This record gives sequence, structure tokens and C-alpha cells, in this order.
Amino acid sequence: MASLAGRHLAVTGGHGALGRGVCAVLEARGAIVHVAPDPPVLRLDDEAQAEAFFAQLPPLWASIHLVGGFAMGPLAETTLAVFEAQWRVNTVTCFLSCREAVRAIRKTGEGGRIVNVAARPVLAPAAQMTAYASAKAGVAALTQGLAVELLREDILVNAVLPSLIDTPANRAAMPDADHGSWPRPAQIAEAIAFLASPENTLTTGTLLPVYGRA
Repeated sequence: MASLAGRHLAVTGGHGALGRGVCAVLEARGAIVHVAPDPPVLRLDDEAQAEAFFAQLPPLWASIHLVGGFAMGPLAETTLAVFEAQWRVNTVTCFLSCREAVRAIRKTGEGGRIVNVAARPVLAPAAQMTAYASAKAGVAALTQGLAVELLREDILVNAVLPSLIDTPANRAAMPDADHGSWPRPAQIAEAIAFLASPENTLTTGTLLPVYGRA
């Protein structure tokens, strides 16, 4: 995907395990990657802060939105505060990032790409993940609605849906799990890089499972 060479791409959540993997793949292909600072330096659920971050970027070819958070527990024990926090960290950050990315991508006049991150429970419901899955379902709906809205502008919008990702933190939390079945950040990054590339000329509005054997 040499066509990413010299193109400007934004990445939110770029300092996490998945984000570092994504940035490494994009940079290896020559992209100029602009990584959003993590909270508390930048809060992408704050409208003014999201606007300011994207406004200071050069015109973008693509924007990749990895910011998110996870919580689980029985619905009867889930507080409204937890539910709302999941909505803000997953859905609101995606909404604001997508909106500002569209403005930045339109400046190039050549189309572009947006890639979001939803989650496996959107397609394969799991117990005790109602708040998280509801927030990620919002990401999925944003992705598919925006894909239809922007198709005539050649701005293609997709989302990847990981399962539990093979990271040091997840291994430490689940030491007895089958870690070999979990998708690795580098594997997910390859899928994201394709969706964000000019080589992707057809795929839009897709919710792409990236959980393999997990």
C-alpha cells in the first residue's frame, strides 16, 4: 500500500496497544500520522477540544478512531453513570471525531477514508456487556449511516469489530485463557490499514469482524 506514502492520517487512541500497532503499520507504509494526545491532555468527548484538535491538522486523507473504553457487569447492577460513561467514551468520541474528520478530509477534494472501532458483542451478544455493547452499537450505526451519507464524495467509512485483543494487560487479567486464539494488534492493524488506504475502492459501511479463532 505504497499509495499511503506522504498522505496525512489522524489516529485517535494511538498510544494504546492497538494504537501503537496501527501507527507502526501506517508509518511503515509512508503515511504521515498525527496521533491525538490521550486524556487528560485531550478529551475527545468534549466538543470544543475535538474541534480544536482536528482544526490544527493539515487536510487529511484518512482518520482512524480507536478511542474507547470497556466496562462489564450484570445489567441490574449497572448504574446510569456507568452506562453514560460508556456512551461518552465510545459513541460520543466516535461521533465528534467522525464529524471533524469529515471536515478535514473534505479540504483535500479527493475523497478519503474513515475507520472506526466497534466490538464483537455488536454482532455476537455476550452476557454482562449491555452498557458496552450498546455504546459500540452506536459506533456501528454511526459508521453505516455516515457511509451512505458520504458515498458520493468518495469518503469510505468502515468499522472493525475486534474480540478480546492479545495485549499484555489482557493476558495479565486472564492468565489461563487461550491467548493464541486472540487477535494481535498487528493483525487488526493490517485490516485497518487496508480500509484506510486508496486501494480500498469499494468497501464502505462494513462492520468487519477481526476476531479470528477467538
